Amino acid sequence: MALKDLPADARPREKLLARGAGALADAELLALILRTGIAGKSVLHLAQELLGDPPAGFGGLAGLLNAQADDLRRIKGLGGPAKRAELVAVLELARRAVAQRLREREVFGTPGAVKHYLQLHLAHKNHEVFAVLFLDAQNRLLALEELFRGTLTQTSVYPREVVLRALHHQAASVVLAHNHPSGSVQPSRADEALTQTLKAALALVDVRVLDHIIIGTGDALSMAERGLL
Repeated sequence: MALKDLPADARPREKLLARGAGALADAELLALILRTGIAGKSVLHLAQELLGDPPAGFGGLAGLLNAQADDLRRIKGLGGPAKRAELVAVLELARRAVAQRLREREVFGTPGAVKHYLQLHLAHKNHEVFAVLFLDAQNRLLALEELFRGTLTQTSVYPREVVLRALHHQAASVVLAHNHPSGSVQPSRADEALTQTLKAALALVDVRVLDHIIIGTGDALSMAERGLL
């Protein structure tokens, strides 16, 4: 069922125009993006399913925000590439908007702010990524770079490259980060060893390692908070 086929008082578009976007539930806003449902399922029902609990849904807006095109392919009603592309584009815009707001803040010295920022960038990736936040002396973000991909070990992450990028950005400090696609955020012995190796290498050029954050699906761990730095 399409939005135009809903009763007038149940149409999200009319409700939005009359009362503002804040008056709409999450599912109603999502239904506006989806526009049409499928045979036997209204667009509002489809939106509610997408926001529902896994495995049928993504566990709310936060889970949907981390969804990729391949994740959406399994949802009946999102099989067409055009609709998936539109939804992925909207989700990416939302991620970038939130990330920009976080980036404009100057409080990147707090683990909480950094966790939120990194979850937006890394939680949705289905492969392991090692990234570095380069910060100035006031803990403002200079750049976020994904430097390495694949299984991360001391031999696959090159301290020399991290040092060179820190010098390039004239960073005063860095926050190391990587994701665990498996979902667990518990640091391994290899994670701890890698952190100490990079900390020693960056100290030679007077760049501090403030934290190493591990990102999982819906979770994040600060090694600094755990006393592992």
